[in-house]
Amino acid sequence: MKKYRGILRIAYKLLINDRGKFSALLIGITFAVFLIVQMTSMFAGILDRSSATVTNIGASVWVMDPSVNTVANSIPMPDYLLDAVRSMPGVRYAVPLYSGGGLVKLADGSYQPVTVLGLDDTSLFGRPQLEAGRIEDVFAENGFIVVKDAEYAKLRSPRIGTEFQINDHRAIVTGIAKVASNGLFGVPTLYTTYSRATQYLPNSRFTTTYILVEPKRNMDVATIKHDVARLGYLALTETEFNQRIADFYKYQTGVGTNILLMTVFSFIVGLSISGQTFYTFILENLDKFGALKAIGAKNEELVLMILFQAGFTALTGYGLGVGLCSAVIALVRLRIPDYAAIVTVGNLLLAFAMVLLIAAISSYAGVRRVLRIDPFEIFRG
Repeated sequence: MKKYRGILRIAYKLLINDRGKFSALLIGITFAVFLIVQMTSMFAGILDRSSATVTNIGASVWVMDPSVNTVANSIPMPDYLLDAVRSMPGVRYAVPLYSGGGLVKLADGSYQPVTVLGLDDTSLFGRPQLEAGRIEDVFAENGFIVVKDAEYAKLRSPRIGTEFQINDHRAIVTGIAKVASNGLFGVPTLYTTYSRATQYLPNSRFTTTYILVEPKRNMDVATIKHDVARLGYLALTETEFNQRIADFYKYQTGVGTNILLMTVFSFIVGLSISGQTFYTFILENLDKFGALKAIGAKNEELVLMILFQAGFTALTGYGLGVGLCSAVIALVRLRIPDYAAIVTVGNLLLAFAMVLLIAAISSYAGVRRVLRIDPFEIFRG
């Protein structure tokens, strides 16, 4: 690589000396990377929050109706199924979970929809970690636990002892909880016991929304799935349920298609701006490339110069774009706590691959033009 050090230094100086073209290249790629990372980060945030309940509960295996696609799209199951699952070989324990929607009347007379999760009365399996209060107090009369997340303020930031009504029933806040993942739909979450949830909220004749199963051993999961399927229901691990929810939002809603289109448009914008600017840069420096060729520079060295210039610009723009996107997401979260965008490794790798593709396409036209240079024609002109 040492033998190319001189030619790369020349390529670097040619690139940065034309500050106008260099700035235009950086702006085009930075803007494209910003849009790509921003769009994909929003989608990643939506997918992450869409399975917030599954993540926060933390059950190893979820038993549900086969028609369920998301946690919010729950379908009650008959009561006998819980006893049937508990009697299956390989099941350490199984508990019911109630998930439903309620309407809270606050002290000021306003109303706020909420999600109510009813935990098994005996074990409280899936209970959240408390910041204030004691978990035992949820057994007290009318006891509810409020999740302190981005939607907490919609309940007027209640404290221990705050009273409100749920579907015309009295409710008292006995605990303030924190969870690993916030919800997606902008609705506050309350926890209570299974019996209280089914008593306070309107129900069909069946009340078991999900059955949470803990297998004795990991190898028992396959057996449990088979036995549950024989009963006409579906058993999924936490990872599989999260993937099922993600697939629903990707392929059965407009979210995935819209994000994909915006990402493609971002790529096209970056490619058109950087490609045209870089080709113009090559044309304006043809005399310099011709001079290098006349004094003995080989074609491979000229190609290396162009690839270095395109790669240097692309990677610099990539870093600026990712930094700008991260800064914007951080600033927006300060003002809008429930903003869902998150930057993931997958987003960064996708943007990096697109930037490399932009650099490759942009440099291709320049390489072809430089390789056709006749240095004598340049000097004659």
